[in-house]
Amino acid sequence: MAKFGFLSVLEEELEKALTCDFAMDWDKKNHAVEVTFLLEAQNTSGVETIDADGETSSEDIFFEDYVLFYNPVKSMFNPDDYLATIPYDPQKGLSREFLAYFAEFLNETATEGLSDLMDFLSDKEVEEFAIKWDTEAFDNGRTDLIETTLYPYPRY
Repeated sequence: MAKFGFLSVLEEELEKALTCDFAMDWDKKNHAVEVTFLLEAQNTSGVETIDADGETSSEDIFFEDYVLFYNPVKSMFNPDDYLATIPYDPQKGLSREFLAYFAEFLNETATEGLSDLMDFLSDKEVEEFAIKWDTEAFDNGRTDLIETTLYPYPRY
């Protein structure tokens, strides 16, 4: 039976903090956990959009993005595929305080992203939409955290 370690805590904190839909995917073989979040916006003006694959549409927008928690020694991935990548200590794991901070920061990022998406759909001057992860702000916010109990990477 699996001991879910920081996965369970991460899910609890995301459920408390996120105002958008999310999913988690535990890639056991790659020693990684992917968090997917979804932004939804009505395209009432029928603005024609082009996605990353070059497909055009004037339908409502469903925008997904991803954050990856990874083992710095074992995980293999392309960082360009993720909004953010966050290493975890394979021996110690992550604290509830850090995971709560992450969930709040992700919610702020998603909320700002949704606002930017709405601006993109309503303002003809805005030509492109992308969500931005402010690494410097994230790292600065971590410095004030007082971390207590660490939850290890899940075992199975």
